[in-house]
Amino acid sequence: MSLRPTLDFLLYDWLHAETLAARERFADHSRETFDAVLDTCERIAREKYAPFNRTVDTQEPHFDGEKVILPQATHDAHKAFVESGMMSAAQDYDIGGMQLPYTVQAAANSFFAMASVSIGSNMLTSGNANLLMVHGTDAQKEVFAKNEFSGRWAGTMCLSEPQAGSSLSDVATRAVPDGDGFQDDPLGPRYRLTGNKMWISSGDHELTENIVHIVLAKIPDENGKLVPGTRGISLFIVPKRMVDTQGELTGERNDVALAGLNHKLGWRGTTNTLLNFGEGKYPVGGKAGAVGYLVGAPGKGLHCMFHMMNEARIGVGTAATMLGMAGYYASLDYAKSRPQGRLVKKPEGGEAKVVKDSAGPQVRIIEHADVRRMLLAQKAYCEGALALELYCARLVDEQKTGSEQAADDARLLLEVLTPIAKSWPSEWCLEANSLAIQVHGGYGYTRDFPVEQYWRDNRLNMIHEGTHGIQAADLLGRKVLMEKGRGLQLLAGRMTETIGRAAKAPALAAHAKALGEALQRVGSATEAAWSTGDPAEALVNAVPYMQAFGHTVLAWLWLDVAQRALELDPAQAAPATAGKMAAARYFFHYELPKNGAWLNVVESRDPTCTALPEEAF
Repeated sequence: MSLRPTLDFLLYDWLHAETLAARERFADHSRETFDAVLDTCERIAREKYAPFNRTVDTQEPHFDGEKVILPQATHDAHKAFVESGMMSAAQDYDIGGMQLPYTVQAAANSFFAMASVSIGSNMLTSGNANLLMVHGTDAQKEVFAKNEFSGRWAGTMCLSEPQAGSSLSDVATRAVPDGDGFQDDPLGPRYRLTGNKMWISSGDHELTENIVHIVLAKIPDENGKLVPGTRGISLFIVPKRMVDTQGELTGERNDVALAGLNHKLGWRGTTNTLLNFGEGKYPVGGKAGAVGYLVGAPGKGLHCMFHMMNEARIGVGTAATMLGMAGYYASLDYAKSRPQGRLVKKPEGGEAKVVKDSAGPQVRIIEHADVRRMLLAQKAYCEGALALELYCARLVDEQKTGSEQAADDARLLLEVLTPIAKSWPSEWCLEANSLAIQVHGGYGYTRDFPVEQYWRDNRLNMIHEGTHGIQAADLLGRKVLMEKGRGLQLLAGRMTETIGRAAKAPALAAHAKALGEALQRVGSATEAAWSTGDPAEALVNAVPYMQAFGHTVLAWLWLDVAQRALELDPAQAAPATAGKMAAARYFFHYELPKNGAWLNVVESRDPTCTALPEEAF
């Protein structure tokens, strides 16, 4: 089954991406150029990524003592991706970009995520370079960002440490000024870093001639002590190999050493590393300490880093979505071809019992009601999640190229939706992968079929770039409150507009009513959670709140998508339209009602989990 018809509908029929070509930044583009990009990426994904998805899973990266060894397929796929120009597709012409809308770039990249999510580290490299284009100096943009966008160098983000995962206030990596005149280095104020970073994706490899690490570290105070909390965190560029002001390698290795590779459940094709900074294995200028160049102002590292983290969170959501989609397509193909069992039939005489036609031929498993339920659930989760990610990508374009008011609205909507864009697909598209295994039955548990790998690869995403609990605390503790709740009000306004349109269609009127009730319930639950003003009470059930919030957002998107499908095909004659209507109906009948259970504990600030004494667990 092809992803392209679904992408085309969401991009053009629903989001009207081709209208972006009317804006000055995208004036050289049209639907034809957008389609050409999609065609190219679909082809590269089909030829260079998909055939090697199992290869990179079984031939894990290994360290030979000198360098990290990756399969040749990974090198070939990375080369093809770089040559396609997709690394800098949304960037300005003058730095080698295509000035492509981010919406189209996100859609095109979905082909790679579905074909083999763990080949390459392109998301981190582009995110790293984007951060530098916003917060770096002119020299840092020229030397580091442009070489990343060209694919000559790769990039990472180094936040976590062995003792400090998500708790960044406990970062212990130190950065001290590198001698007299440290502030005058043309690449930025020059420091020496010491410390350890853990779980660093693509932290070492030979895909590129250099790796640009973006590192969080603390600058000690005048007494040599690290400032507690997040206030003392600064951000540094730490290249694996030293470079000059022209972006050429000097031949000297920076003091960044690979301490080991982490061996993961899934996503095995990407190296995941423990890096030691400044241990003296590769002294620079005859002394220990990894050379790093300050980005932005001292103590403002998190402010700069969140530019990259937010982009990475949308990227993680997209990866989760496409892994779910890959599993859905695999299980759908399997269900259409696998004969198993027979259907029940109506008993004679009206007696209430189950009767099977045991003498008849076997049926394909797609004919069984429970298999159809599992397939429709996957469709609702994955196509809904794809709509969510592309909607967020469209907001990115609006923030960059819309009118002043539209851009500000898009900024605030992205603030509210980013935790959902990361967390919802990582939970529910993982569930889709679980259902794909179930559809395959015993075969799904074996490596003879791809669905077990999709599940393993996807399990990372609930942890990657901030766990579920962190996203939930961000949503309820900050995002829905910021600017006096204006972001939540904006989102509610867009949902209300969809409800008004959909209520006029008989096939959608009941769904429109249900969404209105769900939206009102989320609003009242938000108020109830904060009614005592105590953050500890408000956030105790932040994850159920986020689950209900996310389901409400997805119900809205499905209603909007279904309403648009009805506009194009009022008779619902096309199979694609029937599929969208059924997926929307499934979501409203089977998924949205879950909100009640989630919001009950939110509204009551239920203390069951926190009140239990530790010794009682």
